[in-house]
Amino acid sequence: MKVILVNGSQHKQGCTYTALREVEEVLNSLGIDTEMFWCGNKAIMGCVGCGHCAESKRCWNADDTVNEFLEKAEKADGFVFGTPVHFAGTSGFIKPFMDRAFCSKQSLFFNKPAAAIVSCRRGGAQGAFEDLNRYFTISCMPVVSSKYWNEVHGNKPEEVMQDLEGMQTMRQLARNMAWMLKCIEAGRNAGVELPEHEKPIKTNFIR
Repeated sequence: MKVILVNGSQHKQGCTYTALREVEEVLNSLGIDTEMFWCGNKAIMGCVGCGHCAESKRCWNADDTVNEFLEKAEKADGFVFGTPVHFAGTSGFIKPFMDRAFCSKQSLFFNKPAAAIVSCRRGGAQGAFEDLNRYFTISCMPVVSSKYWNEVHGNKPEEVMQDLEGMQTMRQLARNMAWMLKCIEAGRNAGVELPEHEKPIKTNFIR
């Protein structure tokens, strides 16, 4: 079993990374393989709604890290997406990344557990946390929770490590993720099939 931890910060080893590393260490200790994936710090174009990815499950724009992630996502069993808080929302890197990674590609993520974590200096964590969770709940992904909302506080990595409650929340999140993945595997081995996915029905209110 493998979990991909996505770092949506422009800083490769900053505060968001520090929180993700705490999750990663516990996952590894429980026998779950992990991979840290950095969105990068080069501009990521937003989704233009062209629809070409519906068949290929890949984006036509290969100039950034989105398609690299999709190749890995197809084989992954779970995900943790992390972002710093920018103006009480997600970072300008992970928002377009997530839009293009999920648009018309939900089947790559069906029934794979996911969690969001956010890193902030002081406030705005809930807006960013809720933004990320919306991608999971529209994609039939079990959402992994912890003992508190998945947030850490600090302006520098060393300050994040001093947020004892936040780091404890990361560790509990990792344990819950490992437990869910093992339950899914046990169910599969016992003959419990994943839920059926009907062909999508899309409606609007214009007649």
